[in-house]
Amino acid sequence: MTERVVPPAARRRRRPTKTGVVLSEELIVETALRLLKEHGADALTVRRLGLALGADPTALYRYFRDTDDLLLAIADELIGRTLRTWRPTGDWRADLRDLGLRMHSGSLSHPQAAVLSAYRVTGRVHEIAAVETILGVLRGAGFPDVEAVRIYHAFVDQALAFAALDAASVALPRAAREAEAGVWRATYARLSPDTHPHIAATARHLVADMRRSAYPSALDLLLAAAAARLDEIQELPPTQPTRQTETRPEDPAGHTAGLSRVIPPDPSAPRPPGS
Repeated sequence: MTERVVPPAARRRRRPTKTGVVLSEELIVETALRLLKEHGADALTVRRLGLALGADPTALYRYFRDTDDLLLAIADELIGRTLRTWRPTGDWRADLRDLGLRMHSGSLSHPQAAVLSAYRVTGRVHEIAAVETILGVLRGAGFPDVEAVRIYHAFVDQALAFAALDAASVALPRAAREAEAGVWRATYARLSPDTHPHIAATARHLVADMRRSAYPSALDLLLAAAAARLDEIQELPPTQPTRQTETRPEDPAGHTAGLSRVIPPDPSAPRPPGS
């Protein structure tokens, strides 16, 4: 596509397409989601979209710079669908659990789109609303700002990572999914306790559990750790600073490499900018 995108106010067509529809950003995104679900990533082309919409493919240039711009809109729409069905109760832990499960479920309902977009940062209206919402839940629960951001980061990355992982599995052909599930029965469940005592001892649990997503369990562990951290913060004397967190260097994608290590504050150490 071109780098030129028509401003929103000027996008509406004066006449419908040859199939009788009036193009809009929302209609294009909805059609792209349907094509991805039905035909996979190869369906995300200007030609295929134009054909499905009954429009000249060049008309899509009025709405999106290129297919990557469209992909960001698709990612943002998935976030928006999650927010539209979520209602907070005031219980921060229950609210984040419900939101995380809805994010995961929404991704699995459009697995091809989730695989392509789960790792993207859209900077669009629904993503901005989600960031504001989650930070609001955490700050409202009593987390200091630095802790709220750390937990937000872990919460969102965990949800999106599991969404991409599980969506990729769901997007596999049925035969491939069944074959992978069968490996736990055909291989792991038959290993000898003489050579693999731990696998043999837990084989029946592996066969049952590995067919399911680990996301609900991982989410519960994260929220339990966050709740424990909040209890710790609330028990600190008013004048005692919260603990610092030392992390390893970030990788090129901006994610922290390795696990965080919590260390006590050093009163003599220089304070970072903005602290």
